[in-house]
Parts: sequence; structure tokens; C-alpha cells
Amino acid sequence: MSRQVELGPDDGTLTLRTGVTGRAARTGHRLTIGFERWRAVVVIDDAPASVTLTVDVESLQVLSGEGGLTPMTAPERLVARTNALKSLGSSRHPEIVFTADQVTPLDDGYRLVGELAIGGTTRKHTVDVDSDDAVVRGESPVVQTDFGVKPYSLMMGALKVADEVVVALEATLPR
Repeated sequence: MSRQVELGPDDGTLTLRTGVTGRAARTGHRLTIGFERWRAVVVIDDAPASVTLTVDVESLQVLSGEGGLTPMTAPERLVARTNALKSLGSSRHPEIVFTADQVTPLDDGYRLVGELAIGGTTRKHTVDVDSDDAVVRGESPVVQTDFGVKPYSLMMGALKVADEVVVALEATLPR
């Protein structure tokens, strides 16, 4: 008999980490972005059988910016948030969805194989997660341009957000 386990912001964090590139990369900030509204649904038979993660893009918040010539200020975080929402086309595509219909056990977790939909483009995607009885953790690189997302840039491209970002999830499993 199947059962569902739901995870969300009360159970953990979903973050995105960016890098910087270009001739002026040392002047830019590597961002840590969090999402305040997301939901993961895991269908379990004897073991996890499928996973769906839905993220509300508008809930994106810039948590911090490392590096750069000066520390990142609150107004700069707001500008970075606005730029990220514009790059993701949040008004037209308000959700990011990962649906894994193949879940394979690994030594210390699971391999999730499915589809990732960002900005109206869907691609096959694989994520490995570590899991024990208490916590699930996973990280996955995502290449923005694979989904039609143009990484933000300024100074005629001398400073730009790196094309590959890393999405990370860490959540406490319900008892």
C-alpha cells in the first residue's frame, strides 16, 4: 500500500548557489538564494517510488553574497532578486518542477531520474540524494542555458552569473 510523505520549508531548506565569471568576476558576489515556498511529495511503496518537487519562483530570496569588492548590502540583494526573477521569467512561469518517476537505491541514498521544468523548458535530470532515517540531503548542478535561462550579466558581459548553478536540499524527515 502506497503512502505519501510531504516536505516543505518547515522541514528544511532549498537553496541555489551561483558563481561569477567574466573579466571582472572578482568584483561580483557569489549568491546563496533560498526559496520560502516549496513542496516535495514522496510516494513510498516499500521504498520511495516517485518524487515531485514544486518550487514557487516568486518566493526566491537572496540570502547572502560572498566575495566582491565590498560586502553585499540589503539594496543589492533586492536588485539581485529582481534580476533573478526576470531571468527566470517568473511572471510567465511561476513554478519550477522536478518529477522523478525512477527511484533507484544507492548505498547511502537514492538516485532520482526524471524531468526538470524551468521557464517553460523541460529536460531529463538526475539527482543523487543521501538519506538516513532522519535527514535527506541532495545537490545537483543545473546549467541555466539548457533551460533557456540567460544568466544575468553587466558591464557588457565583463561580469556575469556563471551558467552552472547548484541546487541543494536538506530536510528532516517526518517521524
